[in-house]
Amino acid sequence: MNYFELFSFLPEYDLDTALLAERYRDLQRAVHPDKFANASEQDKRIAVQRAAQVNDGYNTLKHPILRAEHILSLKGFDLSHESTTVKDTQFLMQQMEWRESLEDITDSDAPEEHIEQLHHSFSDYTAQIKSQMSKLIDSDSEQDLLNVADMIRKLKFMAKLQDELARAEDALF
Repeated sequence: MNYFELFSFLPEYDLDTALLAERYRDLQRAVHPDKFANASEQDKRIAVQRAAQVNDGYNTLKHPILRAEHILSLKGFDLSHESTTVKDTQFLMQQMEWRESLEDITDSDAPEEHIEQLHHSFSDYTAQIKSQMSKLIDSDSEQDLLNVADMIRKLKFMAKLQDELARAEDALF
């Protein structure tokens, strides 16, 4: 299923999320199973399936990583069940530094500052990757799309790091 078509968007990474939310509400009103309460069993099942598709599409398109994966899948690159890891040694070294820095939060003299620095570092890196990715994702070049796939892997790792940082922050405060 092409969720961009479902929501009447071009398959582009940069997306107006407010317009997406508006179209989601409109589609939900149109296919909500309650509207088919007096319909046949088959029509009720179809309504439930369509509502599920609308929900899945909305959740996919509103999340930048899932949106990028969906674009790649439309171009023949399915990352949803892969186990490939990032091979960028510079990123792997940075990843180790970030992990060590996360572990050092509890021993820090100023954990609030330490956490704030990590938030900035994670946000800056994530923004940089998203910017690079948005320039390449519309390409039909196989190499560009392979690079985008690697960027998605990096973004997934960054999302995990940000979750770990949030848990560390919650544990301290």
